[in-house]
Amino acid sequence: MKKINIVLLISILAISIFGLIMITSSSYIWAEYKFNDPFKYFKHQALFLSISIILMIVVSKIDYHIYFEKANIFLIVSLILLVLVLIPGIGSVRNGSRSWFGIGSFGIQPSEFSKLILIIFTAKYLYNNEKNLKNIKKGVIPILGLVMIVFGLIMLQPDFGTGVVLVMIIVGMLFIAGVDFSFFLKIGAVGIIGVVGLIAVAPYRLKRILSFLNPWEDPLGSGFQIIQSLYAIGPGGLFGFGLGNSRQKHFYLPEPQTDFIFSIISEEFGFMGVLIVACLFITIIYTGFKIAIKCNDLFGKYIVFGITFWIAFQSILNLMVVVGLIPVTGVTLPFISYGGSSLMILFLAIGIILNISRYQK
Repeated sequence: MKKINIVLLISILAISIFGLIMITSSSYIWAEYKFNDPFKYFKHQALFLSISIILMIVVSKIDYHIYFEKANIFLIVSLILLVLVLIPGIGSVRNGSRSWFGIGSFGIQPSEFSKLILIIFTAKYLYNNEKNLKNIKKGVIPILGLVMIVFGLIMLQPDFGTGVVLVMIIVGMLFIAGVDFSFFLKIGAVGIIGVVGLIAVAPYRLKRILSFLNPWEDPLGSGFQIIQSLYAIGPGGLFGFGLGNSRQKHFYLPEPQTDFIFSIISEEFGFMGVLIVACLFITIIYTGFKIAIKCNDLFGKYIVFGITFWIAFQSILNLMVVVGLIPVTGVTLPFISYGGSSLMILFLAIGIILNISRYQK
């Protein structure tokens, strides 16, 4: 076996440490106001980052082939957790979604774990059904049916952003596996119809759409976040105002350490900060695809592609929201936004990639 991929490891550590710095910078005003402790969010994220790095190191030493044997068990556990979190008294509500298991001041989000588990299960399915993938009914519909079940459970929370990322990951894996491209066009049409239906049954989604098209129509309501985000990005210039000097984090941009942390990065570090973050993400995604292509084993190849698609899709989705290209989805920026369970599961996923990288050509 080769040594782990050092480029991926350094890139992940660099972007996560930068994320921790930005969480501290963007949140200390809110943290002091809400908790009388300016380093409240920093302490939580630093603890989870430390745990995540340890988990990544441990997982990077575990032979990834074991996940092939345990994929079915992982999937069953994931489905059980997604059902349990919907039960009042077991799952807790945060920001309007019953998607958390509350443990004191900490929270664990089972939908985050379901991303990695579904990637592993889909990789196993594609490996076992390689010859059937040309047959849509026999090879593709079963796995899409499972994805729709998971998507439905996530939508009951509701968490539309996570559900969309999950579906996009699996569609990307099916495309890599060689499923006929015309099928994806049909899926896209069905997806558009589904999105229209979801908007119809939940009026708040329609408000998000309208605020995206014209946020200044309701500047103090549904358009508030997008407007404040653009006010943060606009004045950044080439080098920004400097670390800690953001204006929008002073009670203008709500919860700036989560979904809209990229706005604060742009405000404090300007175009150069945006460029550095973009280069780190491009390096991570490029390295992930390179590891996948060089992997001898189809199961490992599909896992790496799935995890890399996850990071790529979620990053792009978050950045498009922040700059006002699409409506607000509630999707965080991987490795940078505040969130313990999200960070931990991402590091577990990177640990798996690092282990697979030791078996590549």
